[in-house]
Formats: sequence, C-alpha cells, structure tokens
Amino acid sequence: MAETPVRLLSVGTALPGPPIDTAALAGAFGMDQVWRQWVDTFIGTRTRHLAVDLSTGERRDSLADLGERAAVQALTRAGISAEEIDVVVLGTATPDTLMPATVNVVAERLRIDGVPAFQLQSGCSGAVQTFDVAASLLATGRYRTALVVGGDVIAKHYDVKADLTALPPDELVNYVLFGDGAGAAVLSTAGPPEAPVLRSVLTRLSGLDRAPGQILRWYGLADRDATEAPASEDYKAIEEFVPVLAEETADELLDDLGWDRAEVDYLLPPQLSVAMTGKITARLAFPAAEEVSCVAETGNNGNALVFFQLDRLLPRMTRPSRAIAVAIESSKWIKSGLALERA
Repeated sequence: MAETPVRLLSVGTALPGPPIDTAALAGAFGMDQVWRQWVDTFIGTRTRHLAVDLSTGERRDSLADLGERAAVQALTRAGISAEEIDVVVLGTATPDTLMPATVNVVAERLRIDGVPAFQLQSGCSGAVQTFDVAASLLATGRYRTALVVGGDVIAKHYDVKADLTALPPDELVNYVLFGDGAGAAVLSTAGPPEAPVLRSVLTRLSGLDRAPGQILRWYGLADRDATEAPASEDYKAIEEFVPVLAEETADELLDDLGWDRAEVDYLLPPQLSVAMTGKITARLAFPAAEEVSCVAETGNNGNALVFFQLDRLLPRMTRPSRAIAVAIESSKWIKSGLALERA
C-alpha cells in the first residue's frame, strides 16, 4: 500500500423494507413446510431484505436510494462533508440503468460534483474492487478522501408470480439466497491515527477456461421475450470452487503482508449463505480469529456484504488488532480480499 497510509474512517449501510423470514417467503410463493426445512438446512439464511413488495411486485427502493442512504450515514459517522470527497467509486452487478451510471446519480443526490466518479460492473468482488481503485487513487497524492459504495438490488429480477415448484434448481436457488442492500465507506489519507489502516487489497481474475458460476442477463426491447432466465446459478460449481479460491486469497494476503494466521484477530469470510460460510470459515482455519458475518440476517446482498461486515467489525475492533476480509465472485470467478490493521 501507499507510504502515506489509507485509513478506513467509517462505514454506512442501508437495507430496504422489513426483514423477510423464510416462512414469509414460503407463504408469498405458496411453498410448503418441506421447502422451508430445505432452506433452513441447506442454505441457513434466516431473513433477507427485498427492494420489491412480494405481494404486488412494486419496487420500493432503487440502488441509488439505498446507496444514497448508506453514503449519508458513512459521511455523518466520519464527520466528513460531501464537499470534502475527492473521488467516488461504486461497485454493483445490478445498476438501476445502463446510463446514467448509478454512481453519478448517487453523487448528484449527495451534491458531489467536479470529482472523478467510477462505476465497476462486478459481482461480490465489486466491493473490494472499489477499495482497490480508491486506495490506488489516494496513493497518488492527487486525492485525499474517497467515498466508496457497493450494493445490489437483485429482487427486481424476481417474478413474484412464479411457481417455484416448476423452476429448475439453478433458478430456484436465487429466490432463497439473495437479498438487497447497499453500503458505503469513507477512506482517507488524512484520517485520525486510531482509524484502521488499509494494509493490503487484492483482486485477481481467476476464470480462465472456467464456465461462469452465475449469469445475470439484461434484456432490451429486441430480446425481452427471450426464454432464458434473467438470473441463473451453478450452485454445485460454487460449492466446489469458492472455498478453494477463498483459501488462495487468504494465503496470498498473508504472504504479501508477512502475517501469520494466528496473528489475525478478525475474519470476514465470503457470505454466499450461512451453510457455505461455515464450511469456508472452517477451511480458512484462522485459529484465533473472531468471525464477522451478516448473511444470516441480510441474505446475500452482493456488493453490500463486505460493507455490512465492516460495519459490524469497526465497533469491536480493538487496538492493536488485525482483520482479513475475503470475497469471491462466481460469475467469472474473481478472487478478492483486503487487510486492515488498527495499531
């Protein structure tokens, strides 16, 4: 990282609507007790928040709505005004529109103008990629304070009238895994010394000759009646590859920093589902690390996940302490992670 340390000053998060438990989800789609037990046993997610009203299909929140709320909270917690932001970076797999970019809509709502603004199109690794881009820009010395935002609104791809009993597994799993949400963080080279330092950020494309584990399609007028599902997932491939890629990511971060596993105090593991997170955490084998997870309550809300984990981490991060976060994108297989240290 930069000679002048980049510090994490604050985090903000936003969720749409009330929590929806598995019983309510089953009731909305007419699923039985056996289905609920399957979700509880093999997925483990207890609640999720959706930007769509399941009873009507009406969209309640856009990504810009959630991103704005999360950013306002992050700025307030950092004691930073919008005028002090020098660069904005947003990561998402589900922008509100192709143009204008959602990052620019969020910036306008915050009254941020005249600064570089970037939007990264990515799955679960997009949150870490925003840190990578922002930290690299801050390291040049041209900028001092960055606002990074990540989030997804996946429920807009739901057919609220779908017969889930008729869906193939690669489509059905999306209804139980995912939730919606957004997060934001303020990074700065001018932060107080007690703020955690971003010691390392890693992003690696790892999808050569590997089929996508997840596909999210965007239809236009010419193909809006296509028979392909808007969202599909190869859950078996994800179960096979994500733990391996997570271990590789953690190992590379540790090697880069010269840290031993036993020296890590907090682990923020990938958050695909409760069941998968448990398996990955066991494989990563950080003997002294406290796990920081959120997926049981938030569902897998994509690029918001790392922010929700960081939001839970910051209040409990003692001095001195170290934290490692790992996020894996399965769409074309991207490894990503970051390391924080509070001296």
